[in-house]
Amino acid sequence: MLDATLRQQLQTYLERLTRPVELVASLDDSDASLEMRDLLRDIVTLSPLLSLSENGSDERKPAFSVGSPGHDIKIRFAGIPMGHEFTSLVLALLQAGGYPPKVDASVIEQIKSLRGEFKFEIFISLSCHNCPDVVQALNLMAVLNPNVSSTMIDGALFQAEVEARQVLAVPMVFLNGQVFGQGRMTIEEILAKVDTNADARQAEQLNAKDAFDVLIVGGGPAGAAAAIYAARKGVKTGVVAERFGGQVLDTLGIENFISVKETEGPKMAAALEDHVRSYEVDIMNLQRAEGLVPADANGLIAVKLASGATLRSRSIVLATGARWREMNVPGEREYRGRGVAYCPHCDGPLFKGKRVAVVGGGNSGVEAAIDLAGIVSHVTLIEFDSKLRADEVLQRKLRSLPNVRVILSAQTTEVHGAAGKVNALSYRDRASGDSHRIELEGVFVQIGLLPNTDWLKGTVGLSNRGEIEVDARGQTSLPGVFGAGDATTTPYKQIVIAMGEGSKAALSAFDHLIRSSAPVSQANAA
Repeated sequence: MLDATLRQQLQTYLERLTRPVELVASLDDSDASLEMRDLLRDIVTLSPLLSLSENGSDERKPAFSVGSPGHDIKIRFAGIPMGHEFTSLVLALLQAGGYPPKVDASVIEQIKSLRGEFKFEIFISLSCHNCPDVVQALNLMAVLNPNVSSTMIDGALFQAEVEARQVLAVPMVFLNGQVFGQGRMTIEEILAKVDTNADARQAEQLNAKDAFDVLIVGGGPAGAAAAIYAARKGVKTGVVAERFGGQVLDTLGIENFISVKETEGPKMAAALEDHVRSYEVDIMNLQRAEGLVPADANGLIAVKLASGATLRSRSIVLATGARWREMNVPGEREYRGRGVAYCPHCDGPLFKGKRVAVVGGGNSGVEAAIDLAGIVSHVTLIEFDSKLRADEVLQRKLRSLPNVRVILSAQTTEVHGAAGKVNALSYRDRASGDSHRIELEGVFVQIGLLPNTDWLKGTVGLSNRGEIEVDARGQTSLPGVFGAGDATTTPYKQIVIAMGEGSKAALSAFDHLIRSSAPVSQANAA
């Protein structure tokens, strides 16, 4: 199962084990069970602290548990954790074996303090780049708290269960048998949902913070770059973000970031956060901004948060990014996660052998259709315009695929469903006016992005598309407030451009500080 390089790397990691780790496999005579047996037998040869029993009684087969004698750890993998999930297996082995997790002490204490029973089941696909974050977060909780159990379930391997529980998007998390959440979640986000007092405690802590010199709202590439450039000036810098990493977290392959030939979105997001944390930057994650108040008599601009907290700063950089644009047709929201999806890489494997539609004929839509064509039985690509807008090289590839149909000048009008999941899509032919219905099981929406600026209406100048209007220096219509990245009128929404704009906005904010008054940090020092 493991090649020589991977074996060597894993063996090096396993040297960090400080206590025995026991793997218990539940197997049958299927090919998948044979593959799992080979993998586990291979792994246990790499450390004397590893052992394997093949007498497990898990009702899902193949499956195996990861535990440590004398410690009540409930981690299970129903399926073979290769692909993106191999890292989840490695971390489970290390943490069950006593290797300390790399999370804040406050998070560890919050996990240990949870009371009640928390039985988590996470449906994943091995090609999903968001799934490992959720699996690893819940596995860690199971290591630290005996009241928590975590089971990873490969949806492609347990199709009957996927159908029965109507799992049509991954990661899909169930808690005690009920749907808990869908999509990428950090350990902090999970804790915020299960620890009912967390929001109030955080709001109190945020309200008590001193004013910043530069406060960045948003944690994507633009926000991260702004934070680094501001911190390097020696001023008091903070980042408040709903989700550090932003849209990068949902991007699979990145091949156009100069000097980095190829990487994946979650890896880049982790690198961004690591770089920001190497400076004295106060990162306040999982906080949604909902109001901006112009400077008061003391020159402090306020950012009001959904939690009820208020942060203050002498300058602000708005880098709130963008989100997937919705079709806004009947059935779309009702069947989101039940056949309506926005990430073909994550959710595509759940539609193996089924019929799907991709709405959107730009690069994202055509790339999605190409990827899905190798998994599903048939793809219908629906484009509103009279021609595709994707690069010609992508269009040529699309035209070469036998199981793809392209419909142009088509306006999607409704997503239909029955028994809680999608079963059809309707569209109107814009040339003839005729309506048509396509029977299918999935709809992947790829029609662009919307800026996250609803909360700024009436405060700073916005374009007719809702983008923050900025000048060449990133200055908005409000003194001391600057904008950067995909949320602004800056053309070409690209990671490398967002980083440059974030850096420029931070430099402009610093220039504003030294021209207007002494920064807070200098005033406090005096």
